[in-house]
Amino acid sequence: MRVSVLVLGLSLVLAVCVARSPYQAVLQHSRIRGRQQGPNVCAMQQLKGTNKKYFTNCKQWYHRKICGKPTVISYECCPGYEKIPGEKGCPAALPLVNIYNTLGVVGASTTQMYSERAQLKEEIEGPGSFTFFAPSNEAWAALPMEILDALVSNVNIELLNALHYHMVSRRLTSEELRHGSSFASMYQGFHVHINHYSNGIVTVNCARLIKPDQHATNGIVHVVDRVITAISNNVHMIIDVDDDLETLRTALAAAGLTTMLENDGQYTIFAPTNEAFEKIPQETLNRILGDPVALKDLLNYHILKHMQCAESIVSGTPMETLQGTVLEVGCDGDQMTLNGRAIITLKDQLGTNGVIHYINELLIPDSAKVLLELAEGSSVATATTLLVGAGLSSHLTGSEALTLLAPLDAAFKGSDTTMTPDLKKLMTNHILKEQLSSKSLYHGQELETLGGLKLRVFVYRNNLCIENACIAAHDKTGRYAAMFTVDKVLTPPMGTIMDVLKADDRFSLLVGAVQTAGMTELLNQQGALTFFAPTNDAFNALPRPDLNRLMRNPQELAAVLRYHLGEGMLVSGGVEGSHTRVKPLQGEKLELGVRNYTVYVNKVPVADADLMATNGIVHAVNSIIKPLPPKVDREQADGPAAAFRPAASSTVDSKSFRNDEMFQKVVRSRSSRTMTQ
Repeated sequence: MRVSVLVLGLSLVLAVCVARSPYQAVLQHSRIRGRQQGPNVCAMQQLKGTNKKYFTNCKQWYHRKICGKPTVISYECCPGYEKIPGEKGCPAALPLVNIYNTLGVVGASTTQMYSERAQLKEEIEGPGSFTFFAPSNEAWAALPMEILDALVSNVNIELLNALHYHMVSRRLTSEELRHGSSFASMYQGFHVHINHYSNGIVTVNCARLIKPDQHATNGIVHVVDRVITAISNNVHMIIDVDDDLETLRTALAAAGLTTMLENDGQYTIFAPTNEAFEKIPQETLNRILGDPVALKDLLNYHILKHMQCAESIVSGTPMETLQGTVLEVGCDGDQMTLNGRAIITLKDQLGTNGVIHYINELLIPDSAKVLLELAEGSSVATATTLLVGAGLSSHLTGSEALTLLAPLDAAFKGSDTTMTPDLKKLMTNHILKEQLSSKSLYHGQELETLGGLKLRVFVYRNNLCIENACIAAHDKTGRYAAMFTVDKVLTPPMGTIMDVLKADDRFSLLVGAVQTAGMTELLNQQGALTFFAPTNDAFNALPRPDLNRLMRNPQELAAVLRYHLGEGMLVSGGVEGSHTRVKPLQGEKLELGVRNYTVYVNKVPVADADLMATNGIVHAVNSIIKPLPPKVDREQADGPAAAFRPAASSTVDSKSFRNDEMFQKVVRSRSSRTMTQ
């Protein structure tokens, strides 16, 4: 089994290496997948309920889906081969005949019939070298009846001209049909336009080649899935004559993009109809139409740098726009989609320099939006409502250079969102006074808010945080302002660590202990500390004799508290999931980790994280923290679940507390002895 898998893998690698074009790579993959059925058999993927078939690539083979719809595998003779009764696979090469006869055996008998009626038969039977992009029988059947009637009612002119437009007076194999190339057709020299995509799909005038490389004695036939028509207008001319694109035409002229769309290129335009513009609130539309920078960004967001026919799309793919950001161009069954939405109403309107797809919704890029629009439709609806309720709408809709720190909706869960003066002040401090990029922030940087506060930036290996709030999504950069989505509501520092402790009744015993240990000045002075602060519950969990003894011994008490103080500032968002170490002021190390959204320090859960102070950060713990035993040195701080007990019921055994070797080493360490001298 292993040998066969290895052989298949090597075959696939060699196939890719030998293949000379994307189509050839996909064809060879299909050959390999069909090999077990016999020689020259290709595996095809057919969309369920349709006649649409594709040669298969690796991704489609394993997913068994095209355009999100399930496929079934069928096996057919590869191009140029046929079956022999009683033999396996397709061992026989098709006999070479002229183009006219080839049409009859490759699924283009309707084209063959019309060629005879248009008196083209003699030409494609005779000497020469031609390429015929022959519409399949299904392609002719799908042609609107009025167009077909017009062709067959004048076979000597209209039908002949149409067929000649499908022909080039030279032999062109699929390998020579290069992406972006064009060739003069046999109808008045009008060009046919080729696209050869990286997924192996080849199109001519956006019609997909479904049976390429059918060789003939006097040329080659490529069967295509639609009847193509001659192209003489560029994409701007198409827009210029369509009344349904009147608003777009006016906008392009105002933005100075008309000349670009008249010049040579390979553009894809997702053209908003008049209806699409009418769906936008008038105030928003007037603002964008009156702002040349925003208008140009908006229009360029609808234009891709390369030509993308609808038939080339088999799954969602990010594609760069002229505006610089990406659109996800995909498909859902037979519908083409943009950013996952089926808003394309008309596909493949081809010009000499690109293709137009009509859309019924306007796409507004972030770069054309004000702050309020950046926040709409995202996961920060609660913050947006509160900002408006706080009277900050003028900042959200104006042209100031600002940055909004927008907490996720989940950050407000369980909070009272009734507007009060304090909440209004807090929301004001979620807006910074300049437009920023998170990529330009650095550790220790201070950012000023509209409320006049200075917020600190903390850069960690796994996160970028502003005070206690860490950035939870990519920046949104608007016309004038930017938005950082953050995971928490800001709690700006309102005092020193000592002030934080004194203001919280949970730390009344700790405040007394700090004063007894002579550490008040340390917790009031400038610095950068992280305090894993024992609550009253932590102290009360100690046996009463041990608590009394500890509280009467300033040196031992200081040693214990200094082990709870880490060097530097570490918010909960900066703790890595598996392992983070902090150096305490006394002792060897503190081991931190995260488990089920809870931070643990030496296996003690943090009960309340990120109480911000001007000189540090306080994390409340409901147990006295002890050093981990040496045997657990490499075990993570969020170790096995069995090691945990709920914080509320945590107790410390008296004998364990007195005899824990590591804890006693902390108490007897050199710094502790120095303090007693």
